[in-house]
Amino acid sequence: MADPNTIYKMTILTMLDKVDFPLSNTQIANFFLEHDYTDYFTVQQIISSLLDSELIRYKSTHNNTQYSITALGKDTLRFFEDKITPAIKTDMLSYFAKHGMEFKNENAVTADFYKSTDMGFDVRCQLKEKNASVIDLTIHVQSRAQAEAVCKNWQEQNIEIYTYLMDMLIQ
Repeated sequence: MADPNTIYKMTILTMLDKVDFPLSNTQIANFFLEHDYTDYFTVQQIISSLLDSELIRYKSTHNNTQYSITALGKDTLRFFEDKITPAIKTDMLSYFAKHGMEFKNENAVTADFYKSTDMGFDVRCQLKEKNASVIDLTIHVQSRAQAEAVCKNWQEQNIEIYTYLMDMLIQ
């Protein structure tokens, strides 16, 4: 039987390989926690190890980190994919069947902010579909509190905002 850490690594690589969008730290960790495979801290150590080995890459915003598999990760997965038991594969398939659409929607809507070269902050709001931008909007605000409010409201009301903008722009 393979070392548990090797199995955890191959499981994360398989998860990232099975989807056509990045997975968040929470989405990956919850798989392991829901199935009692290991604890949160071990998952974080495994993710860190995969990053150090350049088998996965990440993209961070102010409140989220998303991971995707690299070409090297895909090659490694092909070499070691037999380390994952059929039971884990079954659990993974049911996890994605249960949460897949929710995950895709969570990752399709992003909002982040950064300090502007002028005074204030720039907030970038995006809505993606199949990795293509439906809308990519950057708004300048004066304070961090405003930037956080824009991010929060974009996450909650992106469809309404997008619909309103489209109605105004194409009438």
